[in-house]
Amino acid sequence: MHSRWSGFLQKKGWGPGKVRVRSVIHLNVADFAVEVERQLDCRLRRRPVIIAPEAAVRASVYDMSEEAYQEGVRKGMPLRQALRFCSGARVLPPHFDRYERAMAVFLKRVLPFSPVIEVADQKGHLFMDVTGTGRLFGPPPDIAWRIRKIIRSDMGLDPIWSVAGNKLVAKVATRLVKPSGEYIVRAGDEETFLKPLPLYLMPGISADDLKQLGEFNLSLAGQVAELSVEQLDLIFGRRSLILHNAVRGIDPSPVEPMWRKKPVIRFDHEFGNDTNKEGDVEGALYGLVEKAGAKLRRQRLAAGRFRVVLDYSDGKRTIRHASAKPPAADDFSLFAASRLALKRAWTRRVRIRHIRLICDRFVLPSAQLELFAVSRSQQEKKERLMAALDTIRNRFGSDAVQMGRMVSKDAA
Repeated sequence: MHSRWSGFLQKKGWGPGKVRVRSVIHLNVADFAVEVERQLDCRLRRRPVIIAPEAAVRASVYDMSEEAYQEGVRKGMPLRQALRFCSGARVLPPHFDRYERAMAVFLKRVLPFSPVIEVADQKGHLFMDVTGTGRLFGPPPDIAWRIRKIIRSDMGLDPIWSVAGNKLVAKVATRLVKPSGEYIVRAGDEETFLKPLPLYLMPGISADDLKQLGEFNLSLAGQVAELSVEQLDLIFGRRSLILHNAVRGIDPSPVEPMWRKKPVIRFDHEFGNDTNKEGDVEGALYGLVEKAGAKLRRQRLAAGRFRVVLDYSDGKRTIRHASAKPPAADDFSLFAASRLALKRAWTRRVRIRHIRLICDRFVLPSAQLELFAVSRSQQEKKERLMAALDTIRNRFGSDAVQMGRMVSKDAA
C-alpha cells in the first residue's frame, strides 16, 4: 500500500513527506539582441554580429552572435579587442527600446500558460513556475515545447528551454545546451546533474570565487559539494552556506511573478529623426507628461518620483530621476520634476533617438488644503484647469488642446 500511495503522490507532483515538487521552466533566447536585429535585417543572418555603441569612448560589447562568440568575442569586452578577434564582424549600436518591445511580445505569448512568470532581465530570459498546471496544459516539457513553437511562429525567435525543480538548476541546464536545444532535470537528480559541471556555469559564483576555489584546485561543482559548510566557512565566511547549497542544486527562491513588482506608469517617444534640439526634446517630454498626468488623475493617484531614460544615437543609455514634493498629478508639477530629471540625464552632445518617462511611488492625493489663501487659490486654479483639459480631451481627443511647447519651432 505504501509504495502504491507514493507512486500516486509522485504522479500528482508530490514528493516524499507530501512536499509539492516544483516544476520551473527557464526560457532563454540566446543572443537576444542580435536575434531581434536579425528579424529586421535578414542580411545579418549567419554572419558575425556585435552589438556595441561603436562611437562611444571605451565602447564595450553588449551582445554578440554565436559566430562572433566562436571567434573569441565576449560580453563586456572592449570593442577594439573584440574586433581584433573578429575583424569581419558587423557592428550595430544597441536599440534598448527595440529589445524591450520584443521582450514584451515574448512575455505576452507566454502568459497564457502560467501567471507565475519572472522576467529575469530584458535579454530574452524568463522563468515560469508551472507546478500544478498539468491538467490544463500537460506535463512541463509539453508546455515548453508548445511555447517554443509559438515563439518561433509568431516572432521568428528560437528559445532554448529547460525544466527543473528550481531556478538555479534550470538556468544551468539552459547554459549547457546553448545556442539551441532543451534539457530536463528530474526531481531528485539535481546534485547528480551538477556534479561533473565546471563551476563557472553556476549562477551566483563570481570571478573572485572561482579564483579562490582555483587556489585549492577546485574547478567542478562535485568537488566543492564534498566540502562541509564548516570547511567552506574558512574561505567564504557568511557566503559558505549559499555555495554549499548551490553546488548541490538547492535553491528555495520562488519564481517572482510580475504582479508583485511595484506598479509604474511608463510612456515612450521615439523621434522620427534623432535630435539634440532642446525644444524638440522638451516638447516630447511634455507630451509624455500629459499622458502620465491623465492616467494618474483617472486612477486618482499622485506620483512621487519621475525617471527619464534617454537613448542616444550611438547606443548609449542614461537614466536619472527626480522627486516631486509633495507627490503630484497635475501636468505643471509633473513637468517641473520630469524636466529636472531630463536635465540630469542629458549630459552629452550626441543626438537623442528615444525618450522614456517612468512614474512611480504612488500615493493618494493629499486632502489637506494649502495653509495660505494665495497658495490655495493657485492650487484650485490648477485643479480646475486640469479638469477642463481632461474633459475636452476625453470628448474630442487627446490632440484637441496642445501646449505651445509641444509645437515644433520648425513647423511654426
